[in-house]
Amino acid sequence: MNLQIAKISEMAAGAVVIASAAALGVWLLVRRRPTPEEMELARRTFLTQSGRLVDGTLLDVCEVPGEDGRTLTMVIYDYLIGGVDIQCSQDITNMHDIVTPEQVNAGLPCSVRYQPGNPQNSIVIAEKWSGLRIKSPRLPIAVGLSTPETHHLNGKADLSGPV
Repeated sequence: MNLQIAKISEMAAGAVVIASAAALGVWLLVRRRPTPEEMELARRTFLTQSGRLVDGTLLDVCEVPGEDGRTLTMVIYDYLIGGVDIQCSQDITNMHDIVTPEQVNAGLPCSVRYQPGNPQNSIVIAEKWSGLRIKSPRLPIAVGLSTPETHHLNGKADLSGPV
C-alpha cells in the first residue's frame, strides 16, 4: 500500500512541476516587454536618484541619423573620474519639452550624474534634473565697487575700516 501512495505522490509532484514550467513558458511568451524609450526613462530615473555628481564640460550638440531613419539630437560631453577622461553622449531627441538644443552651449561647464560602478553610464539632462548651466559665470564689474572685499579690483584703497 505504501508503494502505491509513493507513486501517486511522485506523479502529483511531477504534474505540478510540468504545470509550473508550462505556466512560466506562457508568461514569458505573452508578457509585455519594455520599449527602448521606457528603458531609457528608467535609466535616467535611476541615475537621477542614485548617481554621483561630477563636473563636466559640454562639447557639442549635433544631429545624427538614427538606425530607424529619424534624426537624433545628441549632447556630447566629457568629465574626469579618477584621472580618466570620459567622453559620452546623451540622446535628447524626446526631451524637447525639458531642454532645446539652443539651450545647450558648447564649451560651458555642466554637472554630470554617473553610476559609480560604471562611469560610462551617465547623463546631463533628465526629466526632474538638469546639469546644464544656462549662462557662463560672469565676474563682477569693478567700476563703482567700494566694499572692503573688492577695493583691490578698482584700484582704490579703502582705509576707513578693517580689511
